Amino acid sequence: MKQQITTSAAPAAIGPYSQAIWAGQTLYCSGQIPLDPSSGELVGGGIEAQTVQVMNNLKAVLYAAGLDFSHVVKATIFLTDLADFTMVNQVYGGCFAENPPARACVQVAALPKGAAVEIECIAVAG
Repeated sequence: MKQQITTSAAPAAIGPYSQAIWAGQTLYCSGQIPLDPSSGELVGGGIEAQTVQVMNNLKAVLYAAGLDFSHVVKATIFLTDLADFTMVNQVYGGCFAENPPARACVQVAALPKGAAVEIECIAVAG
């Protein structure tokens, strides 16, 4: 059985998907882009500010499910420019002080709303 997770502390879905889905003890979090949850607008300030917003959005979705970053077992980072990897990695790494999850990072041609970064993750309860 699956259960939908939604929170107003993260941007509302901009398409036919859920912010996250519980399937058993596993939470599948949809990719988050750097949208301000209040305005629905892309945050300014460059790749660092965008990555901070993405991680804040993921954190809000995890919290809505009763989890936090320590429960994340896998993450995927999508960048429109791999030259941004060092800054993204610095912000991302600050959220995983111990036992960081498995991860992939890929460059893509474009992301929704002109975002420079999108991150999705899988978390496990317990």
